[in-house]
Amino acid sequence: MNASQRLIVALDTPSLDDAMRLVDLLGDEAGFYKVGLELFTSVGPAAVQALVAREKRIFLDLKLHDIPNTVGRAAKAASELGVDLLTVHAAGGAAMVRAAKDAVGDRTSLLGVTVLTSMAEEDLTSLWGRDVDRVSDEVVRLAELAREAGADGVVSAAGEAAGVRARVGEDFLIVVPGIRLEGSDRQDQKRVATPGHAVRAGADYLVLGRTVTGAPDPAAALRAVIAEVDGAGAHV
Repeated sequence: MNASQRLIVALDTPSLDDAMRLVDLLGDEAGFYKVGLELFTSVGPAAVQALVAREKRIFLDLKLHDIPNTVGRAAKAASELGVDLLTVHAAGGAAMVRAAKDAVGDRTSLLGVTVLTSMAEEDLTSLWGRDVDRVSDEVVRLAELAREAGADGVVSAAGEAAGVRARVGEDFLIVVPGIRLEGSDRQDQKRVATPGHAVRAGADYLVLGRTVTGAPDPAAALRAVIAEVDGAGAHV
């Protein structure tokens, strides 16, 4: 897989027109896009259909989290749209993850979201009601749960990717968000990394949000990420 195939550009926009303008601007240099909650809530399946029409791969990042039956039905509907990757929250439990995987079958790769990149130890301590010394321990625990329940991979920050890879093996997808070029603003994310760091840590795919989409020249920013990933890949 070459560098550009490992990059997923996040279409975190409020309108389909804005999203498609970015897709058309990036052209052939970007072939994989993330449709998340903002765009999907605004325009629904039309966002996926527009990308399918442009022959793009699609990461539908809805982070489903509900009772197993409901998540299974939602996952089936999402898979039938033609998406390549779909997310559920691993914290929803093994039965929920299993219901989603049973529903999508081999049509779509299912990813378990471990710990959001906006969260740190103190956030998890408050959430779980117990002391959390290291986010990485929680990420690995949730990754193992997701794998045992049939998921094809997980979403984790770059800082935990090496630990996940060591525990779950090479045939498990690791998708890393929170990617920032050196010197970029972290904004609301606490656990971020450069593209090179993420690749060396074992990431299969990198999700590129504001570091590309918020740049004055998104195409130039994407080329900079591709160059860094190419360089890092030579040292993996």
